[in-house]
Amino acid sequence: MLDLDLDLEADLGIDTVKQAEMFAAIRAAYDIPRDDTLKLRDFPTLKHTIQFVYDRRPDLRPGIAAPAATTPPPAATVTGETVAAAPVVASLEAANQIPRRVPVPVLRPPLCLCKPTGVALAAGSRVVLMMDQGGVGKALASRLQKLGVETLVIDDAPSAETLLARLTNWLAAGPIQGVYWLPALDPEGELAAMNLAGFREAVRVRVKLLFTTMRALYEQINQAGTFLICATRLGGQHGYGEAGALAPLGGAVAGFAKSYKRERRAALVKVVDFEAGRKTAAFADLLMEETLADPGAVEIGYQRGLRWSISLAEKSAADGQPGMMLNRDTVFLITGAAGSIVSAITADLAQAAGGTFHLLDLAPAPDPADPDLQRFATDKENLKRDLFERIKARGERATPALVEKELAGLERRHAALAALQAVQKAGGTAYYYSVNLLDSAAVAAAMQTVRQRSARVDVLLHAAGLEISHLLPDKKPQEFDLVFDVKSEGWFNLLANLADLPLGAAVVFSSIAGRFGNAGQTDYSAANDFLCKSVASFRSSRPATRGIAVDWTAWGGIGMAARGSIPAIMKQAGIDMLPPEAGIPVIRRELTAGATRGEVVIAQSLGMMLDEFDETGGLAAGPASELFARLQSRGVMIGQVSSMGLYRGLTVNTTLDPAQQPFLHDHQINGTPVLPGVMGLEAMVEAALVLFPERHAIAVEEVNFLAPFKFYRNAPRTITVQVQYTAEQEDIVAHCRLLGSRTLHGQSEPEVTTHFTARVRLAAAPAAPVKREKIDPAAAGARVAAADIYRLYFHGPAYQVLAGAWRAGNEVIGQYAENLPANHVPETLASAAAPRLLELCFQTAGIWELASQARMGLPSQVTSIAFGRPAEGAKGRLFAAVQRGEQETFEAQIADEKGNVYLTLRGYRTMALPDPVAPALLQPLRVVVE
Repeated sequence: MLDLDLDLEADLGIDTVKQAEMFAAIRAAYDIPRDDTLKLRDFPTLKHTIQFVYDRRPDLRPGIAAPAATTPPPAATVTGETVAAAPVVASLEAANQIPRRVPVPVLRPPLCLCKPTGVALAAGSRVVLMMDQGGVGKALASRLQKLGVETLVIDDAPSAETLLARLTNWLAAGPIQGVYWLPALDPEGELAAMNLAGFREAVRVRVKLLFTTMRALYEQINQAGTFLICATRLGGQHGYGEAGALAPLGGAVAGFAKSYKRERRAALVKVVDFEAGRKTAAFADLLMEETLADPGAVEIGYQRGLRWSISLAEKSAADGQPGMMLNRDTVFLITGAAGSIVSAITADLAQAAGGTFHLLDLAPAPDPADPDLQRFATDKENLKRDLFERIKARGERATPALVEKELAGLERRHAALAALQAVQKAGGTAYYYSVNLLDSAAVAAAMQTVRQRSARVDVLLHAAGLEISHLLPDKKPQEFDLVFDVKSEGWFNLLANLADLPLGAAVVFSSIAGRFGNAGQTDYSAANDFLCKSVASFRSSRPATRGIAVDWTAWGGIGMAARGSIPAIMKQAGIDMLPPEAGIPVIRRELTAGATRGEVVIAQSLGMMLDEFDETGGLAAGPASELFARLQSRGVMIGQVSSMGLYRGLTVNTTLDPAQQPFLHDHQINGTPVLPGVMGLEAMVEAALVLFPERHAIAVEEVNFLAPFKFYRNAPRTITVQVQYTAEQEDIVAHCRLLGSRTLHGQSEPEVTTHFTARVRLAAAPAAPVKREKIDPAAAGARVAAADIYRLYFHGPAYQVLAGAWRAGNEVIGQYAENLPANHVPETLASAAAPRLLELCFQTAGIWELASQARMGLPSQVTSIAFGRPAEGAKGRLFAAVQRGEQETFEAQIADEKGNVYLTLRGYRTMALPDPVAPALLQPLRVVVE
C-alpha cells in the first residue's frame, strides 16, 4: 500500500507533465469541470489528490452512495487476463521495436590521459614480431631492440607447420610476453582483381598464421603484462568512416583479436588501425605507445591526427533518402537458402516483391513428394523414431547424435522447400542450386546459369555460414579453416563470378560475435568482421552497389541457436534472443526504408557485450594524473571525472547544493530549486572541454530540455554528464547527455532520467567576429520595467538578468541588468557558455510569449547557440535582441550598443507551464506587442 502523504514528484516520480495528465484523467473519470485557477502545486500528495475529488464531488465521500458508473467496453480475456492482439508476423512494426544500432567512430582520450596497461617493454622481455612488407615492422624491431627487448622476428610467410616449430623452439628458450602482428598493414588489393590462389595466400598470412601463433602461445598471452597488438590498414577508423574500409582482410584480423580478448581478458589485446601512408617510424612509435597505455579499448585507430575507437549509436533505418523498390522485376541471389532463418526471410521478400529468386545452398534440392519432409513439419517425434530404426537397419550404430544429424539434413531440405513454395505462392520465380561455395568450379557453373537467366542481380544476400564454438586450444586447424572459409572464401567466389554483372545491393550476414568478439568463436568472428569490412569497401571499390552487413544476435524460436543450452547461456549473459517476427522483416526494411550502407547491429539487450574492459574505461583520473592536474582550473559544473567508457563516453559527476549555489537558490519553481537550463548547458560545455581544453567551444547544437532537474526538499543532488566525441571536418563534436538518478519510494533500483541533451562543437580556433546593427536604448519607447517582470517571473536576484525590455521594429530588446549578484561559488571560477547571457535571451523571449500568448514556458529546444566574442571582454551595456522565428520559435542575439555580437541563438522553443497566468500580471508586458 502507498502512504497517502508521499509526494507525487519527489517520492513517486510523477512529474508536473504527468500530474497534469493525471488530473485531466481524474476530471474525466469523475465528471469534474475544468478549473483554470487550479494550481498543481496545491496538490503535492496522494492525500491532496483524493481530497480534490471529494471537494468537487461530495457525493463520492464514504457513506454517500455514488451514481452508477458507466460500464467500460469489454476487453478480450483469457483466464481473467486482458490480452492484446497478437503481432502480425513479419511486420515492420515488430522490427522497429528492436533497437537498431550502428557502429560509429568515436574519439578516445589522448594517451597521456590514460592508465598504464601494465605491460613493460624492457630488458628481459621476449616478443614475437610478425613483419609487414612496408617497413613498420623494421622500425618497430629497431625500437624494441634499443630497449633491450628480445625480438623474435617472423619476416617470411612460413607454413603453419614451420611456424609452429619455430614457436615451439622459442618457447623452449623462455617465456614469451607479447605478439606484434603486422601483415594486415599490407593492402591486399581489390578482391575483384585477385585470383583464388592469391586470396587464399593473403588470408593464410594475415589470419590463419595468426591462429597458429596464438593457439601455440595461448598459455603465454593470458595474464596482465602480456599482450597481442595487431595492426591494420582499414583507414584509421576501422572502416567506419566516410571512405569505408581500405584493406578489408584487416577486418578478419580484428575479428580474431576481439574474440581472443574475450577468451583472455587479463591480457592486453588491441587492433590498431591506420590510414594510408608510409609513416613507418610514426606508426612504430604509436604501436609501442598503445602497448604501454590505455587498457580500456581493443579497437584503436589513428586518422587526421586524432585517436579513435568504435562505439554504437541508435539510428533509424529511414534516413530521408529513397530506398530500393522491390517488385516482380527484382532479382535476388541468396546463399545459405536452406537455413530456417534464411528461408523465412526469403518468404518475406517474396511476399513483398514476387520477383526472381536464385537460391544457393549445400543441401540437395528438395523433393516436394518426399514424405519425410511432410512429416518433419507435422510428426517430428515419430519421424525421429523411424530415423533411429533406419540407421539400425543399415547396420550402423544408432545414436541420438546421428539421428539429430539426419534430422538436421531434413530440416535444411524442409526449409529450402518452404522458400521455394513461398516464392511460387507469391507469383515469383525460384531457381534452386545445390552448390558448395568452397568449390570454385561449382560456384562458377551456378553463376553462369544465373547470368543466363538474369541480366543483373538487384539483391545479393550472403547468408551461408557455419558456427562451431571451441576455445582456441580445442579448435583444430581444420575446424578453423572450415568455419572461416565458408563465409569468406564463399564470398570471394561469389564476387569473382559476379564480375561485371550489375549488382544493386549486397547484404551479408554477420553477428554480434563479429562486432564484439566472443569466446570460442575466433574463426566465426574473424569471418564475420571480414564480411563487414568487405561491404564497407564497396564505397570506393563498387560505389554503385549498396553494401550492408547485419550483425544479428541469436534468434529465438527458429534456427540453431533456439535449441539446446544456448538460450540459457544467452540469458545468463544478459543477451536477449531475437523474436522471429521482429527479425524476419529486417532485411526488407534495410533495403526499402532508406539508402542504408554499412553495418547495423540488430539486438535488444546486449548484456555482457557492452561491459567495459577497464573500470574507468582506461582513463587515468586519480590525484597523480595529468587529467586531475588539468581539472584544478575547472569550472563550477565539473566535479569528479570517473570514466571514459566505449559506450557511455566520458562521465563527469558533480554534486550541487541549493543552499550553496546562487543559481539554484535563485531559480526555484513553486519552492523547489530547479537546475537552470543554461547551467545544464554550462555543465555540458565544461564537460566537453575536459579532454580537449586547447579547443574552443564555438557552438552548442540540437539542444533538448527533456525534463526539469529538481532538487527535492532543497537537498543536494548529483548531476551526471556523459560525453561521446566524434568529428565533423576539422571540428570535434561532443554529444552530451545530462542525467539524474534517484531512488523512488518502493523501488530497489535507482531511476535514471535523461534531462538534457546537446552537441557541443569544439574548434581549433575561436569563431570569427560578427556584427549587427547598433542598438540604441535612448530610442526606446514604452518599456517593461524589471519590477513588473519579476512579479511574474519566479527568478531570484542572481537570475533577475533583465533591467527592462521594449519593442524595436520586429525585435524585442532586453537590457542586461548590471551589478548582478554572483551566479555561482566560488565566484572566481570562469564559465564556458555565458549562462546568464543565454538566460537573458530566454527571459526576453518569454516576455514576448507572455505578452502575445498569455502563457509562461520553460526552455524545450534550441537549434543552435553560436558563441562569438568572449563576454568577459564586453564593455558597456549588453542587450538581447529577440525576433520571432518560424513555427513558434525565437531567434536572438546578444550584442552591445556598437553591434558587436557575443552570442547568437537559433530555433528557441518553449514548453508551456500548466498553471494559468494572472491577467493583471500580464498587463504591463503588453507594450512589447502593441
